[in-house]
Amino acid sequence: MSTCATASRDLSEPLAGTAATASTWLLVEQPGPWGTEALTASRLDPAVGRALERAAEGTGVRVALIRRPGRHADLHTGARHRVFVAHTRPGRSWIRTTALDDPARLLGLDLDALGAGDPGGLSLRPREPHKPNEPHDPAADPAAWEEYTGDPLVLVCTNGKRDRCCALLGRPLAGELAASGVHGTWEITHIGGHRFSPTLVVLPHGYTYGRATAQGVKDVIEALRNGRVVTDGCRGRSAWERPGQAAELAVRELTGEDGTDALTVVRTEGEAPVWSVTVAHRDGRAWRVSVAQLAAAPPRPESCGLPLGSPARMEVVGIRTARRPAHTHGVRAMAAGRL
Repeated sequence: MSTCATASRDLSEPLAGTAATASTWLLVEQPGPWGTEALTASRLDPAVGRALERAAEGTGVRVALIRRPGRHADLHTGARHRVFVAHTRPGRSWIRTTALDDPARLLGLDLDALGAGDPGGLSLRPREPHKPNEPHDPAADPAAWEEYTGDPLVLVCTNGKRDRCCALLGRPLAGELAASGVHGTWEITHIGGHRFSPTLVVLPHGYTYGRATAQGVKDVIEALRNGRVVTDGCRGRSAWERPGQAAELAVRELTGEDGTDALTVVRTEGEAPVWSVTVAHRDGRAWRVSVAQLAAAPPRPESCGLPLGSPARMEVVGIRTARRPAHTHGVRAMAAGRL
């Protein structure tokens, strides 16, 4: 039986400009089965998942559940949950991590600050009720968040309840990566774009990839260790809105620039279906990229089980050199079509 990923591959659907938009990722370890809306349909307290989801709205933070590759249906581990917070903007990317026995304490995070890339937002709600003789819990102190210095985190979308392609294609990839020594491999609940499975996001840089292979992922990791970006199979950097993702990749293709922090999307003007995106190089060069939103044709399933549709795609229709804007702070976030 055909799947959405098979149809997308057969139609050579372009990948650029299809990544989820998130300046910062909040990842909470939750073993066991995941439902379609995993934050409220897993062994995580659904009230906590719902509250985190609401708190993250409009902050630039994307909340997701993660788990180690392996068998999950009846897997129970210890009470502690590994948590990662990763910021993705170039030149300012970072990861902090801690372990908690109660994910409800994450409701004390300042998500607005974290979305802006400020690690000062890493506060935690104290345990309640507090017992007078209870020893001090170091995790209540923001300093208890450790800087993550390991290999890039590789988060493979595997939630078969969301789309069967993620389970059929994503779980074997995650297992192969973990078995071959890619220690930063985790499974993640949802990053959008089921039809590009197997799909994954690499943190802290936020570059998202589709139709991935184990060797391709290893090449991505090795490049990132050396400060370079692999653009083959890249869907875009999550720090940017989708027109910006397509624009950045187009400038990389034009110039051959592969430095992870070399390019920044500094301005996006216009609205669907046409945008003008300014991409700046750290050496002072800049480009004005014209991006159009088009309907993919012919129709194809956007996800397994859904009727045929025409998902939005980003197409770069022009690039010219430009003068770098004097003010480069603040990129207007938007989503361009459903993935």
